[in-house]
Amino acid sequence: MTKIKVAFADDHPIVITGLQNILAKYSHITIVGIYTTGAALLSGLQQEQPDVLLLDIQLPDKPGDELTHIISKKYPHVKIIALTNFTSALYVNTMLSSGAKGYLLKTTEEPTLVEAIETVYKGGEFLEASLKEELNLYESSVKRMATLKATLTPREKEILQLIANGLTGQEIASKLFISFKTVEYYRYNILQKLDANNTATLIKRAVTLGLVKL
Repeated sequence: MTKIKVAFADDHPIVITGLQNILAKYSHITIVGIYTTGAALLSGLQQEQPDVLLLDIQLPDKPGDELTHIISKKYPHVKIIALTNFTSALYVNTMLSSGAKGYLLKTTEEPTLVEAIETVYKGGEFLEASLKEELNLYESSVKRMATLKATLTPREKEILQLIANGLTGQEIASKLFISFKTVEYYRYNILQKLDANNTATLIKRAVTLGLVKL
């Protein structure tokens, strides 16, 4: 049986020891590298690349998404699995978008860890079951926000920025040479489109969507 070459990068000794003890039980898996910093990892990969890399997304010197992007571009045959305590769908999406093929929590069960390694080694992707629903909800939210962003007219975007800048309705009317009533009409439409019921929520949502700069 072909052995799966696995390396892992983590700065917590207890995690490293745990991974070593777990993977040592499987004859079809061999450990070819252990790294505690991003710099050490990148240096080590120049000498030997694993089939699968278990990567902590918060190493002391380089963030996981940056390392994943670099490694995926330079060594596309290395399959990266993020290994972390972060359950946020934002982190999951960021790592997968950067090139990771899997995402696991450090609390994952041993069989799941091995299954993930085998799955990505064979060319698949692996996401811990508890995170799939969160990621689906996140992706739906992003799509909805993108749709909302696209529905704003240039004039609405202009007025939205002025609102975010702290101008009153009358000040916006004077600046744009339109009536106060027209400003209020646009403001109402913007609130409806961004599903906000007050100015504070409107600005917060607009910042999240990248529609305004503060």
